[in-house]
Amino acid sequence: MGRSFEVRKASMAKTAGQKTKVYSKYSKEIYVVAKNGSPDPETNLALRSLIDRAKKDQVPAHVIDKAIDKAKGGAGEDYVPARYEGFGPGNCMVIVDCLTDNNNRTFTDVRQCFVKTNAKIGSPGVVAHMFDHQAIFCFAGDDEDGVLEALMMADVDVTDVEVEDGVTTVFAPNTEYFKAKTALLESFPGIEFDVEEITFVPQTYTKIEGDDVAMFEKFLAMLEDCDDVQNVYHNAEL
Repeated sequence: MGRSFEVRKASMAKTAGQKTKVYSKYSKEIYVVAKNGSPDPETNLALRSLIDRAKKDQVPAHVIDKAIDKAKGGAGEDYVPARYEGFGPGNCMVIVDCLTDNNNRTFTDVRQCFVKTNAKIGSPGVVAHMFDHQAIFCFAGDDEDGVLEALMMADVDVTDVEVEDGVTTVFAPNTEYFKAKTALLESFPGIEFDVEEITFVPQTYTKIEGDDVAMFEKFLAMLEDCDDVQNVYHNAEL
């Protein structure tokens, strides 16, 4: 399988969980983006993109509106991002992204997920260098040359364009997300993205076998239960 398959698999492997948890995580992230920028999606591109993703994940409008209204009020929690890295069951590499209003609590919760599954939390940067921080767009189509030309004409720094099984996958540096999305929307009217996100794509994969499979699934489930965890990225191949 090509990299586009791996990206879809990695995207699906990100923490999702039950609907209420998904709503809570989107609500927190929308609140932070709206509070730190502008609560108006028309002027805050990051907020607009986040709302679009929330709607695709079937987050109700009232949840989105409540988070934005909360940010407009100016009061409320002061969340900050926190990132933890380490080696999960089977020695796979893991990045855990959080939003927290209490770093000590969050670190303790995440560390317990590692400790109780025979995993090892590491220092900042211990595995991040083995992932590419990429903007990724997946959509139906097979015009690889046309897509590449449109992006280059818009002066987008494209990492790669791949076509597999009728799906086109565009890779670009995370800093090129909005430029790439705008170029694709303008060049291909009516385009619908199956995936449009900034994510960590592993450069290599670690095969998980035997007893490590159940332990790895337990590890992900424990992280999912942590309220402060927003996303989990890994290079495990089950």
